[in-house]
Amino acid sequence: MIRRPKLGAYVTQKLQSLSKKPSFPFCSSGSHSNSSSFDDDHDKVNNQLTAEHFNQNGHFSSETDWEKLLKPYDIEDLQKSFNFLTPFRLCKLIELPIDVSTSTELFEWAGTQKGYAHSFDVYYAFICKLGAASEFKEIERLLLQMKDEGIVFKESLFMLIMRCYGKAGLPGQSTRLLLDMRNVYGFEPTFKSYNVVLEILVAGNCHEVAPNVFYDMLNRGLSPTAYTFGVVMKAFCRAKKVDSAWSLLRDMTKYGCVPNSVIYQTLIHALSKINRVNDGLTLLEEMILMGCVPDVETFNDVIHGLCKVSRIHEAAKLVDRMLARGFTPNAVTYGFLMNGLCKAGQVSEARDLLRKVPEPNVVLFNTLVNGYVVTGKLDEAKAIVQENMVGSICEPDLYTYNILIRGLCKEGFLGSAGELVEEMERKGYKLNATTYSILINGFCKKGKLEEANFVRDQMSVKGLSLNTVGYNSFISAYCKGGKVHEAFRIYAEMSGKGCKPDIYTFNSLIYGLCKVNKMEEALKLFRDMLLEGVIANSVTYNTLIHAYLGTGSTEDAIKLVHDMLFRGLPPDEITYNGLIKALCQGGSVEKALRLFEEMIRKGNKLSIITCNILINGLCRTGKVQNALDFLREVIYRGLTPDIVTYNILINGFCRMERIQEAVNLYERLQVEGISPDPITYNTLINWHCKLGMPNDALLLLDRGVDNGFVPNSTTWSMLIKNFVRIEWRDVVLSVS
Repeated sequence: MIRRPKLGAYVTQKLQSLSKKPSFPFCSSGSHSNSSSFDDDHDKVNNQLTAEHFNQNGHFSSETDWEKLLKPYDIEDLQKSFNFLTPFRLCKLIELPIDVSTSTELFEWAGTQKGYAHSFDVYYAFICKLGAASEFKEIERLLLQMKDEGIVFKESLFMLIMRCYGKAGLPGQSTRLLLDMRNVYGFEPTFKSYNVVLEILVAGNCHEVAPNVFYDMLNRGLSPTAYTFGVVMKAFCRAKKVDSAWSLLRDMTKYGCVPNSVIYQTLIHALSKINRVNDGLTLLEEMILMGCVPDVETFNDVIHGLCKVSRIHEAAKLVDRMLARGFTPNAVTYGFLMNGLCKAGQVSEARDLLRKVPEPNVVLFNTLVNGYVVTGKLDEAKAIVQENMVGSICEPDLYTYNILIRGLCKEGFLGSAGELVEEMERKGYKLNATTYSILINGFCKKGKLEEANFVRDQMSVKGLSLNTVGYNSFISAYCKGGKVHEAFRIYAEMSGKGCKPDIYTFNSLIYGLCKVNKMEEALKLFRDMLLEGVIANSVTYNTLIHAYLGTGSTEDAIKLVHDMLFRGLPPDEITYNGLIKALCQGGSVEKALRLFEEMIRKGNKLSIITCNILINGLCRTGKVQNALDFLREVIYRGLTPDIVTYNILINGFCRMERIQEAVNLYERLQVEGISPDPITYNTLINWHCKLGMPNDALLLLDRGVDNGFVPNSTTWSMLIKNFVRIEWRDVVLSVS
């Protein structure tokens, strides 16, 4: 929109261009001399203003001068200059970048002319301007006026208004207008109007509504186009109804439509996002067979999906197929593949792949550096930065150094992490809150809150504030240390500084309250969290459930499990383990076994931790043989027992005074390739002594030492205690 002081010259220029066209005289009832007279007047005004009202700097001398400049083009003077304004010229005037109020005055004044009637084009131009200004009530009034005047509607006008609704963020109004086209204005919409509405609904995140409009279109006998199917499929995919989108793909041929590249790409992208990689591969093959050319992004979607489910080899083969078909992998392609290799622990292979990338960038190097850091190879990560990045076109960025700082903190090298931060400052890097938050988190996890607060003070000096991650680090550290009051002080400060708490904040606080047995306050905070719109996750529920189970409040724990299910959050392994352990400790091992079967039935993976809880429960109730049978069953299901499993069974046999069977299990450890730990030896030594077999206990000790066992304080305490008892027994016997 041009500024109003410049409007006069602009309007005059547009009107002059119209008046120079011989077939369209400026005033239909006037002569050419009238137009020339208008131009001469305009020139006189401009010359006078130029001579008298501009100072040496090119500015008007007063605000009155602006008014004088505008005056010859005020609406009243314009009206006096026109003998008759035709619809064509009114359209041209409305199309000028003048404000809505002026356009409205022109529109209304033109309508008062004798023998004049607004044309469709005038209404279209005026409604276009009103739509851009979101004047929708006025648009509705004009539509009814058009109907009353008998103006023949065109679909393009309704489509224009629909798009204006879309731009104004009112997708529902475009749907209403689609219905009004038929019901109010007597105009039958075609597939074009439906396509516009569908497009607006998808852009406005009304993904659930779009399919309803589509099916209404089909019910009215309108034939959809490939574009229609593409938009509706996008709506289904964004609503996470990928199967419905796939079904729609198969229905396209019924309506004479052939899928195009965009449709296949939409569906492949959605399938890859939800890890349905096989279906994505199937569609990619079909796409190629149908003659639709996939782009690099389509291949990238499938490669990303394969990497997410650790099918790296297949992803690499797909890259080879891309090259064979003449496609050039981009940096994103290599990034997905390198990230997949790093997550699979194949960092060396990722490094080899990076060497083959034609034009590597800093993101790819950062992926490799992060891969080395995650696998604990800090020296290799630093070597990549120093040897391959520093001084090259892929100069390390802030993210590179943040990765190194995070790695140093993770390994406990907090001093080195601090030194690296200082080095970054010397090199001129502008450190952000993320850098300091990583360092604060490292100190907090080690319980070094004084150092963490020192880093925070450094942030304040540089004008930086803690972010949510930084606050969460302090809150978590205070809660783990039992300083819940301090944690809530940080929480209050966090809220006061406008930093919104997230689920990690609340989980830490709930854990802290549970740790100090403030269950009512923990439950109250849990409810407050839900009221604030923060969605609880498995960690939230498991923290509360385990705390209640720990205090023997099994009923309260079960209520939380039901609430968990009600909110669509299925219990995970940790939830089941807590419940199974509580049942076993209460002697209800049979119920625990039934819960275990339910856990497996609902898709939870078989876990050795869960099995050990059940085996321990059976052994504690004297059902050692049942425990052995259960172990054989889980081994048959593919589970491998660990040293904890054998220790539980050895202790179970010893408690039943079946010492030889316990020794047999100990011997079996050697065959299984499992090394006995101090608990194994201490259990056997203790029970041999208790059952009056001290010599056998000493033989076990010698054997253990030969196998690398280092006796601890518990070992020596048991031996001394038992041998002293035996010695005193012998003294008593000799005296008697």
